[in-house]
Parts: sequence; structure tokens; C-alpha cells
Amino acid sequence: MQDAAVEQREVDRIGVVIASVLLTYALTRLVQSPQFILSLDLPGFYFSYPLSLSTAMTVLAAGLAATGMDWLLHSHPGLAKKSTIEHWMLPALTTLVIGLPLALLPEGSAWWIGFGIGGILVTFVFLAEYTVVVPSAPYYGLARAGLTALSYALFLILVTALRLAAMRLFLLVPVIAIAAGLISLRILHLDGTDRWDFSWAVGIGLICTQIGAGLHYWPLSPIQYGLALVGPLYALTSLSINLAENIPLRRAAMGSLVLLGAAWIGAAILR
Repeated sequence: MQDAAVEQREVDRIGVVIASVLLTYALTRLVQSPQFILSLDLPGFYFSYPLSLSTAMTVLAAGLAATGMDWLLHSHPGLAKKSTIEHWMLPALTTLVIGLPLALLPEGSAWWIGFGIGGILVTFVFLAEYTVVVPSAPYYGLARAGLTALSYALFLILVTALRLAAMRLFLLVPVIAIAAGLISLRILHLDGTDRWDFSWAVGIGLICTQIGAGLHYWPLSPIQYGLALVGPLYALTSLSINLAENIPLRRAAMGSLVLLGAAWIGAAILR
């Protein structure tokens, strides 16, 4: 009876956090506000970025997701004295990435479909992050695989949405660097050994940023741009995992090159 009561309490907590995040998204559509242009005028350069209530609410949703995840995990029986910071990354990034396409979608059925898919993704990432706290948990392997796949999908959605929004290069570069670095860092930390590969994450972030900057002015569609960037992220992260598992360098590199080639071939044939 006590275990059932604890499980019900955790389910209720997850429901409260998810409802708070989804309510934030709904408010961005219901409440309309004028845009505020944040600008910086330097000799030879003029930087401007439009800020609106949608931007602020999306950032608020990410903050709610991170703090909500922390609140959930402090009652986890297997947490002990471990830090919860690693479990904030994907919930916060998921809410940010979902907020971008939702802001671009027109009112109507398309927005509600996106809202529903976003709710499913947010629910999954909370449940999966709660599960991977203990590597010996029954569904750890499934949750790890799901978080890994979701991480790559989020990066693809993010860079595709940024391309669709025609974001300027000086804003695009830091977003790609931070997103690629955090996603690779989280995936590499999911191996259950409690190691942080900061050097790999920084390197992967820089390489993805350089490729993204180089392709910025190419005549690529949003999906082509997204595939061209998710390929290096996937390949380099896979290479790091294979090397950590003592797979010979030649074999590990060949596997990564196959992944990279498949992504770039897909980018070349899709429109």
C-alpha cells in the first residue's frame, strides 16, 4: 500500500509539471502582445532581434521544465546524494525546441496537432529522465535508447525551425554550438558510467557550428539544412561512444562515416 501511494504521488507530481509547461504554451497563443526589437548598433554592424511574449513564455517553459525535473528527482528513492543537473538538460531543451515551431505555426488544427505532439514529447522526456536515474532499473535500456533518439530528433527540429525562421548567422552560431554541445554531452553521459566527456562535447559543438555557418548561405531547404547538421552530430557522438567501449579506431570511424554519409545523401536528395 505504501509503495502504491508513493507511485501515485510521483505520477501526480509529473502531471502537475507537465500541465504547467503545456499551460505556458497555451498562454503564448491566447495572449497577444506587440514585439520589442532588441538592437545593437556598432560601427559597420547592426544587430537586431525581435522579442515578444512568445519568446519570454518559451524561456519560462524551459525554466519550469528544469525546476520541475529537479523537484521530481528529489523524491526519487534511488537518487541518494547524486546531482540532478544532468537530468535538467533534455527537459529544458525539449520545451525550448517545441516552443520554436509552435510560435511559427498558424492558428488552427496545425497548431493543435503540434501542441499535442509537444505534450507527448514532454511527457516522455520526464518519464525517461526519471527512469535513467538508476542504471539497474528494469526499463533503463529502453529509456536510454528513447532519450538518445529524442535528442537527435530535437536537434533536427531545432535547426530546421531556425532555418525556416531565417535566423541571422550571429544568432544561429551560438544556438547550434550550445544545442549540439549539450545534446552530445547528455548522450555520452547516458552510458551509465557517470563520466562527463566535456572535451568531446565542446569539439562536437564547434564542428557542428562550423558546418552550420558554412552552409548558412547555401540554397538548402530547412530539412536539408537539418539533416546536414544532424549527420555530424550523430556520427561524432557515435564515434566517441565506440571509442569509449574500446572498439578499434578504424572500425569505429567506418561506422561513423557510414552514418554521416547516409545523413548527407538524404540531405542531397530531399527538398
